[in-house]
Amino acid sequence: MRSEIISVATGSRETVHDITTECADFVHRQGEDGLLHIFVPHATAGVALLELGSRSDDDLLAALRDLLPADDRWRHAHGSPGHGRSHVMPALIPPYATVPVLGGRLALGTWQSIALVDLNVDNRQRQVRLSFLAD
Repeated sequence: MRSEIISVATGSRETVHDITTECADFVHRQGEDGLLHIFVPHATAGVALLELGSRSDDDLLAALRDLLPADDRWRHAHGSPGHGRSHVMPALIPPYATVPVLGGRLALGTWQSIALVDLNVDNRQRQVRLSFLAD
């Protein structure tokens, strides 16, 4: 298995950050069939496969705001108000995804992208581990 870590600056706002290009570049360097595993080693972030560029990212953030409001209901209460919701989010959007790779190319659907989802406004820098398992 080959692996590397990429750094993603998520800023100080909730974000759906497209990492498809970084993932595609990584698997292209492998040049063979296999599986790409994307893993975020953070308790408050997740990885999603979804259409981006058509405001689906805004819709996802709106849905998460409805499901996980940033208020004082959370027992896990450190950091910014509502920080506890960031610790619940990975149960809905897991911190990992696996994508087939064919001939060094991601076998994504026409409109699928790979995104880092981060509601934690207190942590502005994320690490994402990309791992390739050859066929």
